Amino acid sequence: MDILISLIIFFVVLSIIIIIHELGHLIVAKKFGVYCSEFSIGMGPAIYQYKKSETTISIRAIPLGGYVQMAGEEGSDIEGIPFERTINGIKTWKQIVVMAAGATLNILLAFAIFIGVVMARGYVSAPSDPIVGSIVENSPAATVGMMEGDRIVKMVLPDGEEIVPETFDDLVEGMSNYTGGSVIYTIERGSETLNFVVEPQYDETLQRYLVGFNSQPKVRTIAWYESFYYGAEMLFEMMGQIIQAFGNLIRGVGLQDVSGPIGIYQATSQVASEGLNALILWVGLLSLNVGIFNLFPIPILDGGRIIIVIIEKIIGRRLSEKIQTAIMLVGLVLIVLLMVFATANDIGRLF
Repeated sequence: MDILISLIIFFVVLSIIIIIHELGHLIVAKKFGVYCSEFSIGMGPAIYQYKKSETTISIRAIPLGGYVQMAGEEGSDIEGIPFERTINGIKTWKQIVVMAAGATLNILLAFAIFIGVVMARGYVSAPSDPIVGSIVENSPAATVGMMEGDRIVKMVLPDGEEIVPETFDDLVEGMSNYTGGSVIYTIERGSETLNFVVEPQYDETLQRYLVGFNSQPKVRTIAWYESFYYGAEMLFEMMGQIIQAFGNLIRGVGLQDVSGPIGIYQATSQVASEGLNALILWVGLLSLNVGIFNLFPIPILDGGRIIIVIIEKIIGRRLSEKIQTAIMLVGLVLIVLLMVFATANDIGRLF
């Protein structure tokens, strides 16, 4: 794909996600009466501005980032506004809702996209039967003579545990704690019943043992209204994977997979080349990542700001500007270090 087109798509995708995020803050803040002087799309010098009511809508030269300028925010230069119209002048629960609104709208955007994708597809994947769909060349399964279409009726693990699978997932789960030894598969092939003794091989890349056969894809046609259920299922599944991935990073697992702007640009370009449906789904996944990441209790992110508001409510007073500045500085340093590390990963993968 042409680099210029890829860049345009990349900036459009990011802009959509950022606009949705900041729009969430703006809508809820104004609903609670907070004075918002500006809603900015992008950073840097303004190239277009339009004032609607009391809020100036700005489009700025650098198509990255964005913000809502609220009265009472740290660093805000808005003066002459009654205290009850500042972010600090509304009730604590309202402040929390305002701060969480951006991430919430990102998650809702992802949910809407997932529903749309499932609805347009018209079917969902169903649990596959314990039938061999394909054989990997030169794999243990190929070596012992297993074939496509073989129905696995029993698997005996090295410790003697017998698994009678109802779905292919039962076979995968059975191998989840495998550490070595021979696995015996009993299969039905036509009118024959055969036993195969297999020695799974360890894959360094995937860091797990593989036998070398895959399932037969199985799908189920759904009605349009079922898309809401399966869209929600996809949302919660993705949320779980994202939270697990962040948890792994904290423990130092998977650091080599962290991507920054360069990696996201490359992934966006690749996805865009696969078609509009893939790109729309990618927007949903990125929006969900942004939403969840912003709710993490890191100073400078929305989640960190929510924690500060809760602390202030507990101690019964606002933290001093000096303490707030120090906390935000720590958060900024953490985010910058993460971006530097992610960008270094991206550059390393390029070369």
